[in-house]
Amino acid sequence: MRVLLLGGTAEARALAAELTPDVEVISSLAGRVPNPALPVGEVRVGGFGGVDGLRQWLREQRVTAVVDATHPFAARITANAARACREERLPHVVLARPAWPPGEAIQVGSDVEAAEVVARSGLRRVFLTTGRSGSAAFADVDAWFLIRAVTPPDDVELPPRHQLLLSRGPYHYDDERRLLSDNGIDALVTKNSGGDMTRDKVDAAADLGIPVIMVQRPPLPPDVRVVATVDDAAAWVRAL
Repeated sequence: MRVLLLGGTAEARALAAELTPDVEVISSLAGRVPNPALPVGEVRVGGFGGVDGLRQWLREQRVTAVVDATHPFAARITANAARACREERLPHVVLARPAWPPGEAIQVGSDVEAAEVVARSGLRRVFLTTGRSGSAAFADVDAWFLIRAVTPPDDVELPPRHQLLLSRGPYHYDDERRLLSDNGIDALVTKNSGGDMTRDKVDAAADLGIPVIMVQRPPLPPDVRVVATVDDAAAWVRAL
């Protein structure tokens, strides 16, 4: 049995460790983050060349099942994997960590909508944590941004007034609260990534009375099987 594990998340690394050595796992990383944390076992880095390229790769590698444990906002590879597995008649499951309860957050459908909310609200100092590609939507917004990202947003137009904070989670509540307070932040813009690694910024903002603008997740492809935990994904693989 050979499983393609579409990864890049903590859940994917945990699943690879859980299944190895009983199952032959090939973990696939997109390759956008330098020096990523690597899972145990075989690892490939880079894209597949769309649905057709993925289908060919699955056949050549004699893959018998696919687990999609990518980031909740990795919509393209999730859609491509669902279609490729359907066309190849391969067992396929999505490991999707539960979303955060929105609470009193302002929910929006995209980075562009989040930027419109910031502009309309007259917010002046914004903590922006939507990733390097999401920063471009705020390029024309008249506010100061503290932009946190793992790597610099190369080839992306940034707001004229900003400060880059390059770091990689997990983050902790006391540090997040101090960061918000020390920088006079009056709004947090984040994606609803779910999980524990970056949740504390949302809790700290709520406790400080700072508005949270939360980008909702893209919908999953129709008719895909979804599990919420690493244990559930491992059980699904073993049941095959």
